[in-house]
Amino acid sequence: MTRQAVARWAAFGGIALFGLLSFVLDFRPGREMAANFLAFAGEMLKVLPWVFLLIGLFEVWVKPETVERHMGEKAGLRGHLWASLLAGTTVGGLLVALPVAYSLRTKGAGLAVVFTYLGASAITRIPMTAFEASFLGLRFSLVRLLVSLPLVVLSSMALGAYLTKRGFQMRGEA
Repeated sequence: MTRQAVARWAAFGGIALFGLLSFVLDFRPGREMAANFLAFAGEMLKVLPWVFLLIGLFEVWVKPETVERHMGEKAGLRGHLWASLLAGTTVGGLLVALPVAYSLRTKGAGLAVVFTYLGASAITRIPMTAFEASFLGLRFSLVRLLVSLPLVVLSSMALGAYLTKRGFQMRGEA
């Protein structure tokens, strides 16, 4: 076992021991931390299997040529539009968006389009926007989307151009 693996297991064991001792010694902040961790881990275990199933289906069913044509380097603003629309349907935040972004990139999506997908997945999710509109009003939600989405696209294009110019490549890319 490597040093890093030993350090990770030691850290995990220390945190678990702290949580357990917090219950035994009635240490309220430690109990709350452990309860929050277990709740979050439970939510992840409910979502992750479905996410990986959907990503697996995406990998099998969607051809790289389709992704390249609609979201590749030469797709232009159309690629950013597709990324924004896909991001709107993403449920689960970055827990879901990061594996999807990786899958998009390996299938031929442009770097800037992947950045747009990641940024848009944080601001355009339909369930989140509906919830926001119910509390803050439809007008606020529309203004927020109309202001923030173009900024995400512009910053994604700038970052994508910068990294492409610098020769950025993912691990495993030729």
